[in-house]
Amino acid sequence: MASITKLTLDDVSTIKARILRGDFQHRIAADYDLNQGRISEIAKGRRFGHVPPAADPSSHQGGASHV
Repeated sequence: MASITKLTLDDVSTIKARILRGDFQHRIAADYDLNQGRISEIAKGRRFGHVPPAADPSSHQGGASHV
């Protein structure tokens, strides 16, 4: 499982936009190889609270762990 510290600010911005769009947290977590709890922390602002959501979440799907 990847570490949340490996996420870029662009990744976090996309994650936030997907949350707002209504994507399930467990699916977002799977795309980034993270635990759903880490996505929940992002959603609640406990992590990366300063990062705004992306304008177009469909432009980038998947995480930094995907090659």
